[in-house]
Amino acid sequence: MGMFTNMGFDITPRLRAIEFLKDVPRRAMRAAGKEAKWFSIPAGKPLYLAGEAADTLYFVLSGTLGIFREGPHAKTEFIGHIRSGEPAGEMSLFLGGVDLTGDGQPNDAPHTSSVYALRDTEVVGVSRKGWDRMVRAEPELLESMIRVILQRLGKSGDRVASAAPKVYTLVATSPTIDLKLRARSLKQALERLGRKAIIVDESMGDERPAAYFDELERTHDVVILISAIGDNAWFRLSMRQADRIWVVGRADARPSNPLMPDDESPARAMKLVDVVLLHHGDQRRGAKPAEWVAASGATRVFHWNQVEGNDCDRLARIMAGVSVGLILSGGGARAYSHIGAVKAMREMGIPIDFTGGASMGSVVAACVAMGWSDAEIELRIRKAFVESNPLGDYHLPVVGMVKGARVNARLKEHFGEAEIGDLHLPFFCTSTNLTSGATRIHREGLLRHALRATISLPGILPPVVDGQDLLVDGAVLNNFPADIMRDMHRGFVIGSDVTRQPENMDLAEFRDPPGFFRWVFNNGFSSPPPIAGLLMRTATIRADTKFGHDMADVLVLPQLADVQLRDWDAYDETVEAGYVATMKAFEGKKIKELCCPA
Repeated sequence: MGMFTNMGFDITPRLRAIEFLKDVPRRAMRAAGKEAKWFSIPAGKPLYLAGEAADTLYFVLSGTLGIFREGPHAKTEFIGHIRSGEPAGEMSLFLGGVDLTGDGQPNDAPHTSSVYALRDTEVVGVSRKGWDRMVRAEPELLESMIRVILQRLGKSGDRVASAAPKVYTLVATSPTIDLKLRARSLKQALERLGRKAIIVDESMGDERPAAYFDELERTHDVVILISAIGDNAWFRLSMRQADRIWVVGRADARPSNPLMPDDESPARAMKLVDVVLLHHGDQRRGAKPAEWVAASGATRVFHWNQVEGNDCDRLARIMAGVSVGLILSGGGARAYSHIGAVKAMREMGIPIDFTGGASMGSVVAACVAMGWSDAEIELRIRKAFVESNPLGDYHLPVVGMVKGARVNARLKEHFGEAEIGDLHLPFFCTSTNLTSGATRIHREGLLRHALRATISLPGILPPVVDGQDLLVDGAVLNNFPADIMRDMHRGFVIGSDVTRQPENMDLAEFRDPPGFFRWVFNNGFSSPPPIAGLLMRTATIRADTKFGHDMADVLVLPQLADVQLRDWDAYDETVEAGYVATMKAFEGKKIKELCCPA
């Protein structure tokens, strides 16, 4: 925690300057002031840590705090911002002071999250006793605080507007990049979204006090700071002020490593960094996106082609927190319905800014991320999966029912040497790591290798060996990874789940089944035996059929009970079911108006 610096002066005027407390009577404010403390916290230092006793309510006077919690697999997750005038540690008001141990004594409840200063921050800490005095004098304070708590809690995975990044620092990695021009394009796109934005360069922001930037945040939806990389005061200031850093580079260049000088930017320390690669037509790539990620410490890669496409609008949606992420579940041939969902969204004019999924859903998501049209997606899926069974190279199983040669050949034919980081849209897919028992998230590397891992249904396709890891189908652990999509961006999540319903399996196939050679004699090698459907259903079925559904803003549930997971020729009716279900799911939704206003 920062140093306690009351130094004997009356802190009441600082309390009265907090908008949240403006209606508290003067006498109660003076009494609370006697219990209050003023802190100055340097950027990157904690206000409090998860597990510490919560006995104080804090208000931000200037600067910005960030909320962090420990997520799955001990990964630290960034939750959101606490800005000037907003409270922190408010849950202590409701859990603190309660007898939690049954010994008749009140206890201080521990903080469930950690809060750090994202830039140099001043806060006022009010004791529980002081807060109680203010609430008794102004009971409506309690109602206001409850609204804050409910907004921050929300439903699982929600993002609230006040928690989204507001200050973006754009850093040019080359003197040939016209950062002002790019920033102006983003500002115009933001204004079309109804967002008020401002661009601040060295001439406007250098040597300005913290209050100047606080005022910019209060009066604008997005603040864009622009700077070249350099060992100077403005670069360091713009990095420290950032909620999110966008490293802007030329796609035809190669980054130095490290790309930027050391600094005390909390955004860099907490990996709140993205790479934006600029393209001009079809020029040769200077480096793989993974090299840019390694050099900058980034977590995401975006592409901006000024010659074609609407990449600027997409980046503006990301800045404004109204980007659209599409998540697609696994489900064998049932995943054809996702193609209908994509077609419907495109017809309605709803953009797709991020894509991802598990198992066969990842294949459709990859088609979208490649930038293919509806006609090209249909052409390639029909050729790869419909015209002949992709799992038709059966053999006596050792590690899988099929050799996998057909699948490998078709993935290479259609996705070639495409790298995930080079795709038109940010993309991920998941596999299940049998070595560690955890989900593997594929966000870089060769696309076809990632797809081969995510569709490796245990017992059907041979698993993928990656170093010391053994990877099988992503559907085994998480067949609808909406939680991962929710972590990728702060906009809308659209989900299509095709495995929620039971499958009408042909029970006659399992009564007195023939042996392997009798089956081959009667049906031939190209027809999938019943064990294929059995293994596919076992791998994709879930105890919690609604897992991840509460994280989707729009949930598409096609009616597919009559389509089996191995019905690879049931293309048309399955696509149509996805189209119809998507049109129905969007009825009454205002997502298009929010992310693509006329």
